[in-house]
Amino acid sequence: MKAKKFFGLLLVLLVLVMAVIPAGCSKKKVLRISMPGEYIDPELLTKFEKEFNCKVQQDTFDSNEAMYTKLMSGEEYDILIPSDYMIERLIAEEKLAEIDLKKVPNYENVNPLVKGQAFDPDNKYTVPYFYGTVGIVYDTTVIDEADLAQGWNILTNTKYKDKLYMYDSERDSFMVALKALGYSMNTTNETEINAAYDWLINQRDTMNPIYVCDEVMDSMIAGNKAMAVVYSGDAVAIISENEKLAFFEPDEGTNFWVDGMVMTKECKETDLAYSFMNFILENENATANTIAVGYTSPITEVANKVKNEDFADIDCYIPKTSENNEVFRHQKAEVKAKFAELWTKVKAH
Repeated sequence: MKAKKFFGLLLVLLVLVMAVIPAGCSKKKVLRISMPGEYIDPELLTKFEKEFNCKVQQDTFDSNEAMYTKLMSGEEYDILIPSDYMIERLIAEEKLAEIDLKKVPNYENVNPLVKGQAFDPDNKYTVPYFYGTVGIVYDTTVIDEADLAQGWNILTNTKYKDKLYMYDSERDSFMVALKALGYSMNTTNETEINAAYDWLINQRDTMNPIYVCDEVMDSMIAGNKAMAVVYSGDAVAIISENEKLAFFEPDEGTNFWVDGMVMTKECKETDLAYSFMNFILENENATANTIAVGYTSPITEVANKVKNEDFADIDCYIPKTSENNEVFRHQKAEVKAKFAELWTKVKAH
């Protein structure tokens, strides 16, 4: 009898304890995201976790190719945030799940400019995250405004030797050279590719450029060089810290890019993934995100408001549109290998 009473009492106590344990102490769902580093307002992640009683497992990458390598090695994610040409590749390789846009109601507020792009013409797989262009940040006290008429070829003007940063990226650097020569940045023509290589070799030998990545931001803010090839969003951050600088997009055209949220076929938390996509596109959250990062929001109303209120003196926050602009397309293996080989030779000096 004593044993029965003891176990009965124990059962009652267990029921009482379970009744007062907060629901949040139960095992939380985990949303696994792979995205570029420093590409989201950290407070938004905390806000999302609280609002949806979940945990965000964030994995960052410094290039689309690094993300792809991890994915192919067996890493599993629910959401990826890659660039256009990588999305195109993932679609072709059947790595992505189609998006049910009815579950992302804020998608209707996305700028039509970033919808229906060649990498995802029917908007089946992509929810835009940020967009922008590539251009030249320059020191207005050093660079002669008249020389800007040279377009991309200002980067070979020996008047500015030793005063130039080039972006340490084969695709972006070859884009500059191809556009300077009047070619498509997506060309597969070997003659045009070799001409672009010669342009880059000539630039290297006559201009003595420094090839950099993210460190270009602090270096340009500090005034270490007079010109740098940068993404428009980085230009926003740079110019906001150094009023002597301005941004220039050559008339020959440039890379118009779109980074988007996509869902993998291995997504384990589909509902949570949809909630995150919609959460990011909510006006309040999209505003906080674009101000924190500096890149252009795909939400038209948000971008216009931020442009007028937060970045009123920085023209490059909303990139210019041009019929000469192009979106990078996924390269076939042999074409990519050719660019990689030539870029290695450019950097080998």
